[in-house]
Amino acid sequence: MTQHGTIYRVAGPVVTATGLSPRMYDVMLVGEEGLMGEVIKIAGDKTIIQVYEETSGLKPGEKVIDTRHPLVAELGPGLLGSVYDGIQRPLPALMETMGDFIHRGVTAPGLDRKKKWKFEPIVKKGDKVSPGDVLGTVKEFYLVHKIMVPPKISGVVEEIHEGEFTVEETVAKVDGQNIMMMQKWPVRSGRPFGKKLLPDIPLITGQRVLDTMFPLPKGGTAAIPGAFGTGKTVTQQQLAKWSDAEIVVYIGCGERGNEMTEVLSSFPQLEDPKTGEPLMQRTVLIANTSNMPVAAREASVYTGMTIAEYYRDMGYNVSLMADSTSRWAEAMREISSRLEEMPGEEGFPAYLAARLSEFYERAGRVSNHNGTAGSISVVGAVSPPGGDMSEPVTQNTLRIVRVFWALDSKLRERRHFPTINWLTSYSLYTSGLDAWYRENVASDFPDLRRWSMEVLQREAELQEIVQLVGSDALPDEQKMILEVARLIREIFLQQNAYHDVDTYCPLPRQYKMLKLIKRFGDLSTKAVESDVPVDDIIDLPVRNRLVKSKFEENIDEELEAISKEMDKQFETLGGKA
Repeated sequence: MTQHGTIYRVAGPVVTATGLSPRMYDVMLVGEEGLMGEVIKIAGDKTIIQVYEETSGLKPGEKVIDTRHPLVAELGPGLLGSVYDGIQRPLPALMETMGDFIHRGVTAPGLDRKKKWKFEPIVKKGDKVSPGDVLGTVKEFYLVHKIMVPPKISGVVEEIHEGEFTVEETVAKVDGQNIMMMQKWPVRSGRPFGKKLLPDIPLITGQRVLDTMFPLPKGGTAAIPGAFGTGKTVTQQQLAKWSDAEIVVYIGCGERGNEMTEVLSSFPQLEDPKTGEPLMQRTVLIANTSNMPVAAREASVYTGMTIAEYYRDMGYNVSLMADSTSRWAEAMREISSRLEEMPGEEGFPAYLAARLSEFYERAGRVSNHNGTAGSISVVGAVSPPGGDMSEPVTQNTLRIVRVFWALDSKLRERRHFPTINWLTSYSLYTSGLDAWYRENVASDFPDLRRWSMEVLQREAELQEIVQLVGSDALPDEQKMILEVARLIREIFLQQNAYHDVDTYCPLPRQYKMLKLIKRFGDLSTKAVESDVPVDDIIDLPVRNRLVKSKFEENIDEELEAISKEMDKQFETLGGKA
């Protein structure tokens, strides 16, 4: 039953109303236009509402309607391939009716009410079912969309129907309750699951610096902090395109309109490397750009996470990109200041760390009640002002996540992309994933990673000496360390996102490349010990061939040929010595 109140005060997106007795986080319709908002504070007889739309023109005395429901996401067939705003309004549907600008107070359902989906039951009348059990399936593009028993419903299947239905039509009856293909779930509450599993299977991204050096498991949490222009968005887009998750949820939270436009225009044209179908067919995009109402930005990350949890419950691996959590924190700061709350560090609310934890805690690899295992891997971009990593959002994020991919503006200046700094980045999941790498890639894969990190660390120490006395003053052994580190950086760590061959590198190829660089390093060390000049080693044709190999169409055959050629050319050097 709805309640009516009146506007008492308006301060930007925060509206105070009287004459209501609501619950926290109830959705309100504010003013004559029915602007959507959410209760964020109750103070005596006054209700504080955060409005998701532009509030210009609102005035005291206008009506406020309490819907008596929290903000919910609609979950069901039709999510994949959709583009939503922060409160799950489908943007293409709105554009068809009103052009390029969304009118205030306009709403549209998250799922198409007219489209019919072919439902195929997998249980029969008389079967006992419990929450999360799969009643039947629907084909959504090339993926199987499982229609599950909603949480809190269990009992005997009294009716079940096969055929074509809309998301609002009844497909089954369990314990006297009608079940549709659509579920609704409050976005601020995590969906239930059986138990959390260990994060011991890596999320394969095809990005060498991530997969080999700083791996992220399925169900893991990662942060990409970096200054403006260091490539946060491109890195996240690479992850969305190439990671081996079945579903991608991309949240453009407060990003610039032109960046979001690039995502919206490029994703529909991208081909999924696994199926050959358009990548959009397994993607849900949530676009809440920096010029959209600030309050909806705060809701957008919860909407995206709820959609991700829904697909996780089906047993899918979901990759969730939040770009960027800094803009989300800025929205919280703005609303907090309008509420006249006591500010914390740099004006952010005192509960900033709690909200960030709440969001990242919903990630994880889990065992579901229906016997499947699913995961949500969360990658949050952080945009520290001026690249200052000591600011509150970055620091609080680093306390929560277990993978840190540090983007470096100095690497950007040197045109080294991705600009992930190998000396300051880390992954706390490495030891847990080593067993998987040994079993599925090569027994010496973790040792190879450790060797490359040691070489890069040694290079950093030698660079300090080089800056003082120059590289000519170094002994040949140390000159060779610098050369091998350079090969690791230029061949392995650098990767061109826009090159057809180099954009994606499978794990076996990553292993071969790093193994070849180590082989070159070992042979070089022996040659130097045999008094071969360093310049002769650097001038070997096989070295230049190795540098260029990653751009070759037939790269795997080329790496095999280089391996054979390398031994021959080093033998000729031995003859010279």
